[in-house]
Amino acid sequence: MNMSASVTSESKACYAVEVEGLSKNWGHTAVLRGVKLHVPYGSSVTILGPNGAGKTTLLRILATLSRPSGGRVRVDGLDLLRFDQSIRQRIGFVSHQTYLYGELSSFENLRFYGRMYRVPDLEQRVVELLEQFGLAEQRDNLARTLSRGMQQRLSLARALLHRPKILLWDEPYACLDQRAADALTGILRDLRMKGSTILMTTHDLERSVQATDQVALLVAGKIVYEACTQTLSREQLLATYLERTRSRT
Repeated sequence: MNMSASVTSESKACYAVEVEGLSKNWGHTAVLRGVKLHVPYGSSVTILGPNGAGKTTLLRILATLSRPSGGRVRVDGLDLLRFDQSIRQRIGFVSHQTYLYGELSSFENLRFYGRMYRVPDLEQRVVELLEQFGLAEQRDNLARTLSRGMQQRLSLARALLHRPKILLWDEPYACLDQRAADALTGILRDLRMKGSTILMTTHDLERSVQATDQVALLVAGKIVYEACTQTLSREQLLATYLERTRSRT
């Protein structure tokens, strides 16, 4: 079967991200244990959980950077193990690692990734993102000279360069000051209105309610709770979070 035809046929799916029975083991340690998660197109979901719950591992698997030990994963209708290259073209991934080149300037970093993704009108797109993330004055500064917060902003801009359909963001608010965090919340709202699918992790319960439609609680490698943020206050979420994490750890 022609590979491109196979990709096209598989991409007609109900869910942007579909996870069934996902497991991941590191040696004898089970990090993910039968995770089930369905993320509809155009929705925004935050995964909450204590340190060591498996949040980063889950996103790295979805971003094709780590292979699962078992279960089934589809991203944009594509089987993770068969179409990893195609999936990478469709996602924008942010992690604890910035994936920036220290000896390149902010502008050069975005231009490099833009060329790799063959972004049209690249120079204009780079300028637009530098302005959007408050980095216009840092345009010619080397990435290694930027503060950690500025590097995080540049990493977020990198993830949006090619206008991906699906965003996988691990702790996007990390290292951002209050002003930058508020700006990011606004960007997330705008992306939601434009139909982007967002799956992110955060320790910030309030931001998770503000920035996304749904929350899922991952504890000890399992999804133990899911809820719609429209009917959930921060206080309710905090109470549930404490109850579920105490009872499962």
